[in-house]
Amino acid sequence: MIQHARFGRTDHLSSRLVFGAAALGGASSAATDLALARILDAGVNHIDVASSYGRAEELLGPSLRGRRNRFFLATKTEKRTKVEAIAELEKSLRLLGTDHVDLWQMHRLVDEADWNAAMGEGGALEAFVDARRRGLVRYLGVTGHGLNTAAMHLRSLDRFDFDSVLLPWNWSMAGNADYAASFRALEALCRSKGVAMQLIKTVCRRPWGPRPQTRTTWYEPFVEPGDLSLALGFAFAVEGAFVPSAGDLDLLPLILEAAASAPPPPSDAEMETLAARTEMEALFD
Repeated sequence: MIQHARFGRTDHLSSRLVFGAAALGGASSAATDLALARILDAGVNHIDVASSYGRAEELLGPSLRGRRNRFFLATKTEKRTKVEAIAELEKSLRLLGTDHVDLWQMHRLVDEADWNAAMGEGGALEAFVDARRRGLVRYLGVTGHGLNTAAMHLRSLDRFDFDSVLLPWNWSMAGNADYAASFRALEALCRSKGVAMQLIKTVCRRPWGPRPQTRTTWYEPFVEPGDLSLALGFAFAVEGAFVPSAGDLDLLPLILEAAASAPPPPSDAEMETLAARTEMEALFD
């Protein structure tokens, strides 16, 4: 069974493997129902979706009917003004068929201009605070991609007391000295403040490059069970971290199985061997 832990300072015991609903962006209703049945059977009780994930919210709504209370439900917005963000949240709630989400996140908040707009007067932060006051959301978070994400999250946490952060972490990114330093500083701050950490791109092998894209992930993932276990074990080694599954429904059963085995933290030698054998490459440069 998937391990559970308190999600930061919230009152929820979340599965440490989170269902990454980006995998539903181009799925069918039947595939969505099957995915939810699979994650429930595996003990996953936390779903992470976003308004920008294609039809994911629309597909989740009917599948959540009658079992909404079995999931900690998170969504995201990329809108940077108060008016636009609230309007998108209302749309998300309507599509998801719920009167509230458990976690609302500022998505991809790593660009300087975006950050200033969201955090400034009339910005999305005002919408976030207002939505929590009105009971439309319970907790607030921030997400990002790229090599400046950890540093920007540190800045966001200095500006506002968010409940969670989401950012990339894998063996390749740990090899980038600057990113690793910012990540470890963020990890320490999150631990001291009780902020939940969510780690994405954990099963990334390399960019697709010139190779044919055979998965719905925008990077080439690990697919062999042993490789997935090593990659997930590396991510779960971050104390208290949660890992959204990759955006590929065909890969979901393998990820669920690997996570259910509670993979231990791999040694550096094991990860170096994995990186060499699979020709691992950094996703961001």
